[in-house]
Amino acid sequence: MNERQRIMIVEDDLDLQILLRNILKTDYDVTLCGNGLEGLKALETGPNPDLIIADIMMPVLNGLTMVDAIKKHRGTEDIPVIFLTAKSTPKDVIEGINVGAKYYITKPFKIDELMSKIKRILKD
Repeated sequence: MNERQRIMIVEDDLDLQILLRNILKTDYDVTLCGNGLEGLKALETGPNPDLIIADIMMPVLNGLTMVDAIKKHRGTEDIPVIFLTAKSTPKDVIEGINVGAKYYITKPFKIDELMSKIKRILKD
């Protein structure tokens, strides 16, 4: 692999942002965004990430609205998304998958589960 793969983390919890960045930074280039609007702005300035990990419940612009916009925009519609969220009802999961998420992981989560899904998507 010549170029490091890029992961964008869209999460309003600063502690979780830092934890995820520290876990992923050895193998991936990591961009941190604090809400969905920051995520969309980061996509405008590029380069596009190879994967987005996003919370759903965030201030300013929630993850569902952000992913819906990403999936409707030419050039970003194929970026895979993992929702990492506390919203855990079956209805929440269905809504997340229907908006375009590849995987839906509920908090609290296991690092191994997240890493497995990241590797499956990015095929290291």
